[in-house]
Formats: sequence, C-alpha cells, structure tokens
Amino acid sequence: MAVEVRVLKETAPGERRVAATPETVKKLVAAGARVVVERGAGAAAGFIDQAYADAGAAVDDGEGRAQADVLLCVQPPPSDAIAGFKAGATLVGMLQPTADPARADALQARGLQSFPLERLPRTTRAQAMDVLSSQAGMAGYKAVLIAAQLAPRFFPMLTTAAGTIRPSKVLIVGAGVAGLQGVATAKRLGAQVEGFDVRPETREQIESLGGRFLDLGVSAAGEGGYARQLTEEERALQQQRLADHLRGIDVVVCTAAVPGRPAPKIITAAMVAGMKPGSVIVDLAAETGGNCELTRPGETYDAQGVTIAGPLNLASLGAVHASEMYARNVLNFVSLFVKDGALQFDWNDELLAKTVWPERSDAPAQAA
Repeated sequence: MAVEVRVLKETAPGERRVAATPETVKKLVAAGARVVVERGAGAAAGFIDQAYADAGAAVDDGEGRAQADVLLCVQPPPSDAIAGFKAGATLVGMLQPTADPARADALQARGLQSFPLERLPRTTRAQAMDVLSSQAGMAGYKAVLIAAQLAPRFFPMLTTAAGTIRPSKVLIVGAGVAGLQGVATAKRLGAQVEGFDVRPETREQIESLGGRFLDLGVSAAGEGGYARQLTEEERALQQQRLADHLRGIDVVVCTAAVPGRPAPKIITAAMVAGMKPGSVIVDLAAETGGNCELTRPGETYDAQGVTIAGPLNLASLGAVHASEMYARNVLNFVSLFVKDGALQFDWNDELLAKTVWPERSDAPAQAA
C-alpha cells in the first residue's frame, strides 16, 4: 500500500497556519503518497477542505491518525494526541522536543521518528527547507506593522499645509531574516531606518535594503551565521553606546536571538527610561524571554510613557503566505524520504541524519 501522509489540524491557541496546502498536497500525491487532511486544518489560513479534496487528498475528522505513516504539523501536537499515533510513525514539524519533558517522553514512548525542522542544518542545500527563515520573514514584517500601528506618529516624512512632518526614526535590533525583513518593511513605510547587529558582516545586508548600519564598535560574529554571546566587557560598552543612541529613536523593533538559548537582553530598563515619551518597542524575541528587560510576553503596556509590546507567534498573523512558505519547506524535506509511494530513508544524507531526534549515533559529520 502507498505510504499515508496525514496533515494534522493545529490545536495550539491562536495558531492559524497549516503544514500543507492544496499545492503541496497535489505534489505529495504525485509522489505516490496517499494524503489525508484533517477537516478544517487549513480553514484559518484560507484553504478550504474542498480545495484539498480537489488536489487529491482524503478529508476526515482525525479518526484515522493511528494508520498514518507520516504526520505533518506546524506546532507540536499535545502529548495525549501523540499517544494515539501509529507506533514507529514519522512526525515532521517544529516539534521542540526538549522544551517539554512530557512531549519528549510521549515521542519516545511511541517510538516515533521525529524530525524537528528547527534542527535542520544551516547549509545551502537546506535553504528550501528552512522553516525558521521562512517564518521569521513573516514575523519581521508583522512586527514592523504592529510598531507602525502603536506609534503615535507617521512613519514617512510628509509635507502638509500644517507644516512638514519629520519621518520616524526606526531602529531594528538584530539583522537575521526577521530583522532584515523589518528593515525593508520600515523603509517601504517611509521611515528613517537603522539596523543594529553585533555581526559586522550584516552591514552590507542592512545597507542594501536602504537602512543605515548602526556601528557601536562591538563585534560578536559567531558560527553558522549566528551571533556568539558577548563578554561582560563587550556588553557594557554596547549598552552604554546604545543607551545614548536610543534617546533619539522613535521606534525599536527587537529581533535578536541565539539558537537554543534565551534571547539576549539588549535593552535595559534604564535605556527604556531614557527614551522619549511616545516611543515604541516591539519585541519579536518575546517568545524566548525578549531582548528588552521590561518585555512581558504576550502583553502590550505603557512603561512610563514608552509602549512595550511582546507579541507571540507573529508568523501566524500572516497565515496564508506563512502557510504557503512553510508547506513548501515541509514538502521539500519530506521529498527526501517519500519516493514512489514508499518511505526511503538515506541516513547518509546529513539533512535527515542531523535533523532526526534523538540524533543517530551514525550521523555523518555536518558540512561546513
């Protein structure tokens, strides 16, 4: 029988994305898989059940989960749901197995072959499967739109009968995918944009998008394109110079992250106290603790005249395009082992061997 691929309906509060679209379902069917989509799985992202059926999928209410060979999701399923999956099945999604001991135990108890896509090696070949990058792009875009909504001023310069309105000064902290999308979005809205990152190689990327690189004289270039943690001396120098600069900034969008660790604290309470009344901070890093010391994950509040927002799961706000990108990432990954209607795992392929959890002892060395 053909391998059965099931698209799970997301259950996390506020999650509107889906792990497959009619477009990717059609391609999975063409690869010989039998695809089952749970009823309503794509509704919040604008993909109706009939569209999946027209693409060749069966649609059910979830009663056939125990028969699925491969299960696709965005966020990790609850532990009790995992207990109902077929023993030895393959689960693909942003699973974060080590973030919840109960989830890790459930995955191992069922003998599931788990592929947490956040573990995918950051190589050139893996770019088409990189869910972190595709979702960060949407999150960075939405963060700037939230900032524009909260700011009590225009972003662009305007010449009016009542006089000239100066453009807002926007600082994007962190120049990863989310930060660069933030720079581009703020620039399109007409703001005067600066980008800050401790990796000096990001200067060219920020400037290519029309932003100005904020150089505080601190470099923390790390491995794999990520920043390393700063020393205490470097952090003190960075904070002193950043505090002075923030006094003239209208809007700050924070996007800095260190993989597998809490978000680095870059903006202190003292810095916030020194900002102009009416300033806005949108902290995209709120889900891992926030780049701002005063961020409250999931809340927006006034801190002595400065509005601080810590939105969660921003990519879900752009569910249509976020789902389209995520689904293509998942399709490209699943195509590594779903071939001719069967499962064919090549454990010499580092994209499989380095992504599977727990990691296999015979995994090949990761390419540079």
